[in-house]
Amino acid sequence: ESKSHVFSMLVDAPIDPLERYLGFPYYLEIKYSCEGLTSKAQVRRGHLTGLKPVVLVTFQPPVNFYRWKIERLQIQMEAAPFLNSDPCVAEVCVMSWYTPMPIKNGSVVMYVDVSSNGLGPFITDKRFQMNINGFLKRKREDNEIHFIVGDTLSDLMPQDFVNITSSPLWYTINQSPVLILGGIPNEKYILLTDTSFNDFSLVELSIDSCWVGSFYCPQTGFTATIYDTIATESTLFIRQNQLVYYFTGTYSTLHEHDRGSGRWIRVLANECIKKLCPVPFHSNGSEYILALTTGKNEGYVHFGTITATDNLEILYNLPEFIPDARGLEFLMILGVESFTSTPMIPKGLSYNPYSSLLFIWGNFLLLSYDSEDFIYLADFPKEQFIKYLVSSFRGDMVIVTENEEIWYYQESSYRVYQLFPSKGWEVHLSLQLMHQSSEYASNTTMLTLFYEDSELYQLVYLQDGSEGRLTKRLLPVEKILSYQQLENHYQLKQQGNYSALTFTNLCPFTVLRLRDLPKPQRFTRQERYRARAPYVLDLSGFHSEDSLAVYQGLVYYLLWLHSKYDKPYADPVHDPTWRWWKNKKQDKDYYFYLASNRRSVGGVHIDMDSYEKIYDLKSESKLPKHIFLDKGTVYSFSILLSSREHNFKAKPTFGTAFQVESQLELGVVLAHPRCIDVEVLQKVFINRNSVLFSIKIKDKMLCYDQGLSGHHLMKTSMTLKVVGTSGNCFKSTNVGDSMQGNLMMPMYIGCPPGKRLAFDITYTLEYSRMRNKHYFDCVHKDPEMPCFLFRDMFYPFFLIQDLVTGDSGSFTGSYVLKVVGGGPTLSGLRDYSEEEIYRYNSPLNKTNSLIWTTTTSRTTKDLAFHILSYESQGIDIFAPEFFFKVLVSNRDVDESTYCDYQLTFLLHIHGLPLSAKRALFILTVSSSIFLGLVLLYIIICLLWPYMIKVCSILRWKINNMITSESYYSYATSKVFTTPPGSVGTFKEGHL
Repeated sequence: ESKSHVFSMLVDAPIDPLERYLGFPYYLEIKYSCEGLTSKAQVRRGHLTGLKPVVLVTFQPPVNFYRWKIERLQIQMEAAPFLNSDPCVAEVCVMSWYTPMPIKNGSVVMYVDVSSNGLGPFITDKRFQMNINGFLKRKREDNEIHFIVGDTLSDLMPQDFVNITSSPLWYTINQSPVLILGGIPNEKYILLTDTSFNDFSLVELSIDSCWVGSFYCPQTGFTATIYDTIATESTLFIRQNQLVYYFTGTYSTLHEHDRGSGRWIRVLANECIKKLCPVPFHSNGSEYILALTTGKNEGYVHFGTITATDNLEILYNLPEFIPDARGLEFLMILGVESFTSTPMIPKGLSYNPYSSLLFIWGNFLLLSYDSEDFIYLADFPKEQFIKYLVSSFRGDMVIVTENEEIWYYQESSYRVYQLFPSKGWEVHLSLQLMHQSSEYASNTTMLTLFYEDSELYQLVYLQDGSEGRLTKRLLPVEKILSYQQLENHYQLKQQGNYSALTFTNLCPFTVLRLRDLPKPQRFTRQERYRARAPYVLDLSGFHSEDSLAVYQGLVYYLLWLHSKYDKPYADPVHDPTWRWWKNKKQDKDYYFYLASNRRSVGGVHIDMDSYEKIYDLKSESKLPKHIFLDKGTVYSFSILLSSREHNFKAKPTFGTAFQVESQLELGVVLAHPRCIDVEVLQKVFINRNSVLFSIKIKDKMLCYDQGLSGHHLMKTSMTLKVVGTSGNCFKSTNVGDSMQGNLMMPMYIGCPPGKRLAFDITYTLEYSRMRNKHYFDCVHKDPEMPCFLFRDMFYPFFLIQDLVTGDSGSFTGSYVLKVVGGGPTLSGLRDYSEEEIYRYNSPLNKTNSLIWTTTTSRTTKDLAFHILSYESQGIDIFAPEFFFKVLVSNRDVDESTYCDYQLTFLLHIHGLPLSAKRALFILTVSSSIFLGLVLLYIIICLLWPYMIKVCSILRWKINNMITSESYYSYATSKVFTTPPGSVGTFKEGHL
């Protein structure tokens, strides 16, 4: 949507009037309310006390990194106060805060964090998803928005939800904008949401429901129930009976054109599918699902659309019976243990790629860190059958059994805790009913369980009498476990005439504090921009529709500059916003003068410093959600543990010294110890009953080759565990309870996103001018692509630019340069074939068709191409007046990084191209002119004495003539001239 009509009024603003400013189609409206007070009054109070909400929008990276650049992008915006247009006699009536709601190509999942600016009333932070729903369409008939996957049902009938069994919620983690849930008996219904079930719709699917049972595909009965549902980034999959369907939504931000399927399409029509299984994480730029067959092809596995049978192998042979743990919490399966008489019946597998934990489950629970040695967890009862597992992939997991029991397991421990039903759950439920919470009722049916931002949520159907409703509620694992701990660990102590109730605190520490955390952006690779609302000159401080439109245009342009910054030629200043203000910065004080005197045209003032990229975010008091490790990268921090009691003792050593030992112990669990090294140093503070653990994590440079920025990263993790804290340590805050003593941090090994190789055109020109003693640009200059003369040596230099931290420095590693395309004009460019690339670039080529040569003797292992560096002696290019497409890569020749830097840029070589005929003609003309000049010189030298003599004679004669004429004139004047007044006489005589 164009915003040119408002920007055209800003004639004295620091913007380019020739630019076209666009805007996003949506705004984000912000309000807040408190119990007992109206929302309108609270908003007015907040505005008058200086409150301005701060909105942080995080764009989730796309799946297809071949189509879109992998980047972790955020934009932080300041909300603008705006008065609603309702009539009102008061000075401040109904108002809200507004910010633009940006969207980004390649991203369909966005997280919005709303926080306070620190002024006015204290407001807790709010986080929610703002996703794009590609399964909606506006109909022309009624101009209303409808689902295209089926028909929306307005009523939730109790018979569809009461006492039904729960179903797993399957989707691609962090990538699915729309979630679906089936399992409603005998109906083609699904629950569909694009807000993670903060709101949802009940939809009846428009599928044919064919019955194709046969001898090869036996079915015990037909049902309309949608059993398996899986949501991916742009496609929904369902299974009904033995049939599998998919529906692709319309996502222009992903595909740049309409690629929606428009209807449910049946796949694997010749197969009988008994189960769809999700693949929680995408890989290799794609998403996957598994389809298990029955009938004539029993045992076949369809991976996406590829049938896999030959590549399957036996992973582990399960024991026939469940082991006898003999009272232990866990048991290592070695083959020598005793067994019970209960058969071991497997139901499924679950794998966490970060912790490398594999679970095999059924009426048992086995886990393995290496897929070879398994541990049996004895706390889970063998009488129960697990229906499905739900993992946060950050160290927490819940188990749902066939009879809807809920169990909890924390990774790196061996205890399994029952959450529901339990004593702790009964206490929690009683307290919620006593507070008359709207999220609890006496009759509750759970539909599913899922994790969101490491918090466990339930989707439940609540029924109060004849009324029922679906709601999403938090399942407080920490509260339930703490209530159970209080139930089991208390005692009565006699104090005088009465007994006092005391509880035993099983947590070994009182305070756990993270210290010395490094600045996060280098490791989290999170890019962040800041955009503040333009200043309005109105004394009330309220924005108008025009000023909000200006805000929209500025935010859009800021993100547009970000998208256009990833170009081959590096700017002189490493910042995407540099080009925006480079010609206006010197007039900053003038614009401020106009605004401070309220003379800015348009009623708004644009502060150039309010639209910038942030490179120096401060660390928070917690571990980041994830970090990226390049080759040899080190991440270090400290943990301070304090206890109530004296948990230290002195241990004598040799001589008179004593070594202080602490009973506070910290363990570090590495998912891939072959790839990651950890060093832990302990320092004891006896006077403060504290222990400081300094932790250093380092990549061993063994487990990764080279890859593009953000591509094919290896998942791993580190878990910190204070001994004795599992299920025992809890912390209560104003935002809720949390567990302590167990910290998991996912890590990615490889080339971090946000790093790139750029052509350093500024230094290349400067160095070329110095070495060649001159520089000649094209006649028609292009500031974005300077020319190089074909007769001069070409000295290219490159930069390694970090788009996250703002670092930019010369690339000092080795690289291979190839000409991979070219043409006489930009419109005539073409890519060369592999044979042509070899012929034009390889020093082994003997056909005299090389485009360039160098004196550098270092080559690749196969001797096919030269290896260059910043110390190379330059490149001699043989082709004048040509555009070359040049590829620069450090793959397999640079061991300093995991990054496979690949840069493709255009190089314009200019000069005068001469054919043989034209060269001969120019040579003939030049030689003739030269010989003519030489001959003329010889002739002049030979005739010069004679010419001098002739000139002398001629000069003598001329002088004589001049002298004779002068004498005659003088004599004549003497004879005929007489004095005045005398009488003239004439005498005869001789001269």
